[in-house]
Amino acid sequence: MLNSTSPPLTFFILGAYMDVGILRYLYFVITAVLYIIIVTVNVLLIVVICVNRSLHEPMYMFLCSLFVNELYGSTSLLPLLLVQILSDVHIISVPLCFLQIFCLYSYAHVEFCNLAIMSYDRYLAICCPLQYHIILTHFKVSVFIVVIWLYSFVKFLITLSLTVRLTLCGNVLNSTFCRNYLVVNLACSGTSVNNIYGLFGTVLTVLVPLLPILYSYTKILRVVSSGSKQMRQKAISTCMPHLASLLNFSFGCIFETLQSRFDMITAPSELQIIMSMYFVILQSLLNPIMYGMKLTKIRHECKRCLGMFMMISC
Repeated sequence: MLNSTSPPLTFFILGAYMDVGILRYLYFVITAVLYIIIVTVNVLLIVVICVNRSLHEPMYMFLCSLFVNELYGSTSLLPLLLVQILSDVHIISVPLCFLQIFCLYSYAHVEFCNLAIMSYDRYLAICCPLQYHIILTHFKVSVFIVVIWLYSFVKFLITLSLTVRLTLCGNVLNSTFCRNYLVVNLACSGTSVNNIYGLFGTVLTVLVPLLPILYSYTKILRVVSSGSKQMRQKAISTCMPHLASLLNFSFGCIFETLQSRFDMITAPSELQIIMSMYFVILQSLLNPIMYGMKLTKIRHECKRCLGMFMMISC
């Protein structure tokens, strides 16, 4: 442990890793393959949506923002995780640790806000189909997306600035990657401001996206319950990918909270790495595959783009 008179910290030790011997190479290959798949499918869908003018609709623009965020979140975690899996000394520099904290926390907030605005989009499409394009113009959609990203970045820049100012009396994080809560726990100076803002920020992080989600699905249920069987089937088909994505992300956040708030150093290292990966990897894999398979327009355009690529290659 370090005291307040020690030199400034230059690195953190990630203490959740354990020696897994030759299995590290298997974990590395699995993680690398998953990362390649995530990058490939998300980039493919982003290109397909951007290139095809027929997909320049509000729903697809929100999906494009979602896919960009999957790239952002997975790149914030997986390259460093790959390095740590192969390394014998599990350390990370202080600036890189703080950068990872900012990226992962802002990724999570952008994801939740993006899913919230997508629920509002589904509400308008189902409950107000005639006014859909009047209410959700391209300008409004662009404003929504910009606000989501800016709001998330500013919110966690404040969080990070409060953490950076702390004097730390240790440098061991019982985790497989950097978490703000664990860094704050190392402080030997007062953390009351961090705790108050953290509580306030958590309420904002949950309530701001949750309210439009609850409002939208309450309205959808009311309209669908009094509608025809065909309308119910259409609503279920339209909302199912969004609900699956929302539930999966919620489970990932619960796992992340459990790891952050409770000492899991006694848990098997394999379990800790899997839980660390679940927070980002499954969401980044699920969204593009699910939406790509479920939405006919995206599926058709992906097939057409892949067909053109194969013809050019030949």
